[in-house]
Amino acid sequence: MQVKQLDIFREIIVDNFAGGGGASTGIELATGLNVDIAINHDPDAIAMHKANHPETEHYCESVWDVDPKKVCAGRPVGLCWLSPDCKHFSKAKGGKPVDKNIRGLAWVAVRWAKAVRPRIIMLENVEEFQTWGPLTKEGRPDPARKGQTFQAFVSALKKEGYEVDFRELRACDFGAPTSRKRFFMIARCDGRPITWPETTHGDPKELNVQLGLKKPWRTAAECIDWSIPCRSIFERKKPLVENTMRRIAKGIRKFVTENPNPYVVESNGVMFPFLSQYHSYENDGARGQTLDRPLLTQDTSNRYALTVAFMQKYFAGNYKGSGAGMDMPLPTVTATATELQQRASIWEK
Repeated sequence: MQVKQLDIFREIIVDNFAGGGGASTGIELATGLNVDIAINHDPDAIAMHKANHPETEHYCESVWDVDPKKVCAGRPVGLCWLSPDCKHFSKAKGGKPVDKNIRGLAWVAVRWAKAVRPRIIMLENVEEFQTWGPLTKEGRPDPARKGQTFQAFVSALKKEGYEVDFRELRACDFGAPTSRKRFFMIARCDGRPITWPETTHGDPKELNVQLGLKKPWRTAAECIDWSIPCRSIFERKKPLVENTMRRIAKGIRKFVTENPNPYVVESNGVMFPFLSQYHSYENDGARGQTLDRPLLTQDTSNRYALTVAFMQKYFAGNYKGSGAGMDMPLPTVTATATELQQRASIWEK
């Protein structure tokens, strides 16, 4: 049996704000190396990270309570990764007051730069991170000073001898089935140039995709197991509220009946699915997406559903098919009320 040898003299990798381990897994895939140190104040996050990365040294503490020099123990740091809490920058936060302590978590990057001088520092956050600025007396971002703290943050890293670059990237352009857009910053002090990956995927309509120079975006449909049964909204113990039903109806009109190219799945019938959001929306408009596109950014609220309008034969004698295609004339429809209701059923998943 071949045993992996640990090079105790190699540069180490530190994952600040380590959650369940997704970022650490990405770092491993990119570098071929385990993350050496993971830090998070939340016991559940650390427990999950330990399960996913048992070889990592874990610290269940605030990032401000961890002494970089002590935990690194003289080992050189090749990469310091940071994913500070983003909820006080995200547009989803709205106009609610923010916690300035959470909003200032990114400053820990400068602390690591001063203490152990990582060769590379990388930070990921929502795109609104660039608007980071002082707060008003009411605890809300001051629109007149938008971006001032962000610029001071960049300047602080440069004063420590780091070259700094940043940009916004979309996951779908690099092979993930989601259109999630995020801000990325790279700071390095080793004199080598900062480089960014080339996009590998694109809109199927793009010329580069059609020429085969890029792959088409992966789709939301890839994330769904179509074999899992789901219940009809007409069978719920507690009916959906009127506004939700109205949004689902508008979604069917937008993504199915008025869509010249609706997404079709032939599984237990001919289905026209789309992803529906339950969030409030002005004028009760349709919110959601078709499934032939990358998945929209999903927040942590349980307010999403896969909505499926479909046609299915229930009373068809010896017919053994799965249903009728929507690109063909409608088969003979009997006058059975139950059948008519079931033919126009809508399902949640």
